[in-house]
Amino acid sequence: MDEKRIKPLIVEVDESTFDSEVFDSAQPVLVAFGAPWSRPCHILETTLDEVATACAGSVKLVKVNADDNPDLSICYEVESIPTLLFFLEGQLAAKIVGTVSKEAILARLRAVLDCGEAAS
Repeated sequence: MDEKRIKPLIVEVDESTFDSEVFDSAQPVLVAFGAPWSRPCHILETTLDEVATACAGSVKLVKVNADDNPDLSICYEVESIPTLLFFLEGQLAAKIVGTVSKEAILARLRAVLDCGEAAS
């Protein structure tokens, strides 16, 4: 029962909630495109939980089911899953395709955030 309370928050979004959850977010957003049938996506789930814990309060994580939201997949040219998109101030700032380590995701996030702060 305590697991739910300490489990990192990763919001599931769809085409109707994507804009409000991603573009209207005050925080940088990491969007994970995946599908329930995909083994690589299942492998990445644990990594995303770790990233959510490491970034709690500073980066928002959202998941999109690519199969159920084809328009979003087409719009962001998601040709393979998992695909991770990093949004900073509502703008697409970086993209990673495939399974990657927590360290690789955090390094890319740091690079994106450093560039964003330098540009400000």
